[in-house]
Amino acid sequence: MKKFATVFGAALMAGTAMFAVQAKAADELTVVSWGGSYSESQRKAFYEPFIAAGNKITEAEYNGEIAKIRAMVEAGAVTWDVVDVDTQTALAGCAEGTFEKIDWAKLGLDRSKFIGGDVTDCAVPNILYSTVAAYDTTKTAAPASLFEAIFDTAKYPGKRGLQKSPFVNMEWALMADGVAPADVYKVLGTDEGVERALKKLDTIKKDVIWWESGAQGPQLLADGQVVFTTSWNGRFDTAIKADKKPFQIIWDFQAPDWDWWAIPKGTPKLDGAYRFIAFASDAQRMADQTKYIAYGPANKDSAPLVDPAILPDLPSAPDNLKTVFYPDPQFWGDKGDELRERFNAWLAQ
Repeated sequence: MKKFATVFGAALMAGTAMFAVQAKAADELTVVSWGGSYSESQRKAFYEPFIAAGNKITEAEYNGEIAKIRAMVEAGAVTWDVVDVDTQTALAGCAEGTFEKIDWAKLGLDRSKFIGGDVTDCAVPNILYSTVAAYDTTKTAAPASLFEAIFDTAKYPGKRGLQKSPFVNMEWALMADGVAPADVYKVLGTDEGVERALKKLDTIKKDVIWWESGAQGPQLLADGQVVFTTSWNGRFDTAIKADKKPFQIIWDFQAPDWDWWAIPKGTPKLDGAYRFIAFASDAQRMADQTKYIAYGPANKDSAPLVDPAILPDLPSAPDNLKTVFYPDPQFWGDKGDELRERFNAWLAQ
């Protein structure tokens, strides 16, 4: 865990060298991401400049299901060329052979220049984001903590918006139930720990609206359907800045993670996939993405290129890291399928 904390905290403390990647004309690529304001930021920072350089891109969206990618690979019918994945998916897909191993020499990139570049051999880190909660300041008073916001339905009656996933929810449930952050995965790795997390979530189950795409959380809040909701920090930041919503992010126990570019094994457009990832990994282009969404660029050389006014809104800003909780992606890579099955069974009860 210290390794992940160290590399994440270093995101905005890196050097200043720049490099360029020459884009080449290529067959049309299908690039898959998460939709909403996140995909819009990628469109402006990466897709449109890549197209202007003579390439063609078809955009697609998904909700992070590795099963869809796995099915393509196993059938030998890969139609997605580059996919934006979270860390647990990157690790699991690498272990099972769903993703191509990355040839960094072919990319023309220095692996050591990327925060988290040594975490997996099958993906290139692109952004650092965080799962956080938020509320509408015109309707709800500031909570004392994240756990009060989510679990104290007596003080804050009303619905909560949570991602329809065990990831982060189970860790937060255990901490809200008194488990020390350092012990969360030791506890969650046992059957008793899983039951303890679900028992805590039982206390708010009837008060939860489950969301599946990142845009849904802020929309639930904007529509007044929930008093608190979780989502990814960049989605809330966009709602605050672009849509002028009176939202406040709760950075307490934020749960940071990376997103990555991965290449499904067997794509017939492997060279084009490499060209796109190299293009999108350029330090200036990664810095440009922060103009459109508040995620930290993984390229260390991007840090000094980010507008100083944007820095406090990134997950890696010092004031936002005071009670940070770093999820363990290796744990989720190993246990994710098992916990998702148990979580879905609990949801259906």
